[in-house]
Amino acid sequence: FTFLQSGQYLSEIRKINQKLDVAAHTMIKVPFNIDYWQKVASEKYPKGLPAPYSNDLTQWIFHGHPIQSEQPLQVAVARLLGYRWPAELDPEMELSPEARTWVQKSAELLPLADDDGIVCLPPVRGKRPAAERLLEVLAAAYGPEWSAVRLTELLAAVGYAGKNLEAWLRDGFFLQHCQLFHQRPFIWHLWDDRKDGFAALVNYHKLDRKTLETLTYTYLGDWLQRQQDGMKRQEAGAEERLAAAQALQEKLKLILAGEDPYDIFIRWKPLEQQPLGWEPDLNDGVRLNIRPFMTADILRQRPKINWNKDRGKDVESAPWYNLYKGERINGHHLTLAEKAKSREAEKPPTTLA
Repeated sequence: FTFLQSGQYLSEIRKINQKLDVAAHTMIKVPFNIDYWQKVASEKYPKGLPAPYSNDLTQWIFHGHPIQSEQPLQVAVARLLGYRWPAELDPEMELSPEARTWVQKSAELLPLADDDGIVCLPPVRGKRPAAERLLEVLAAAYGPEWSAVRLTELLAAVGYAGKNLEAWLRDGFFLQHCQLFHQRPFIWHLWDDRKDGFAALVNYHKLDRKTLETLTYTYLGDWLQRQQDGMKRQEAGAEERLAAAQALQEKLKLILAGEDPYDIFIRWKPLEQQPLGWEPDLNDGVRLNIRPFMTADILRQRPKINWNKDRGKDVESAPWYNLYKGERINGHHLTLAEKAKSREAEKPPTTLA
């Protein structure tokens, strides 16, 4: 490890290969004086390598606390939506004492997490708007160190100097979230395409069928009722907000039903195991499960995701080998009728007692 960190390792590689794209097998051709580097390592790390610790929230060993993180606002949003990092959930994970201390402090923020993983940007169903709830998480995390000046600094750090938390949540959060997590977002920003309309942040890890129904009929339903009431009071913009929200609700219903093209297609699963409607398997990954929402065009920003064919060839036993001659195609659609028929055919025959 000490040798790899040293500049000597790089210079030794260049003696062997001067190309920009050094092949992997070249990396292990570098001459290595183990006795010398053992001595250097023992002086640099007399107690062995330091225990794992990271402030990078994209890493499994991240402790989960906003203060000691590279992106405090992103961490605070994730915590508000009920997300917890693996280091918080695995008491056996090898971590430094400092990381364990921060894990314990992160636990103090759990009461502020939303219970169903849905946080609406406007106030809906008696719940406060997202910006107010996020502010509460930040204040609890920073404790005595929290102030208006601190909030100004945090917003400036994410390119929102002179703006408020509401503006960042509405316009900046999701784009930055996608960039930070390599275009595989786990907090999704759904909206009706109006800055004064309905929008909600949802924790993808909690977004099962029941949760999506709650969003579609309960939260969005409440917003629709408010706009209808606003129309009766001749409130400015209520009619336009109502129309936009109704359009969003119809798209969410299509995703719930899962008819082509709002279906989920999993290349490595046979027809009878394909999801019927919104029945996502988290193990299939964001790339495939997010497709219906991108098809419906209801995400605040479009992550840079496509469903082009994957590299390599499938084996002949792969479910879709014959259809695509071994090509690993992801951009396929299936009708509900096809999937339902296949599931019915797979049921064992009924026998009389």
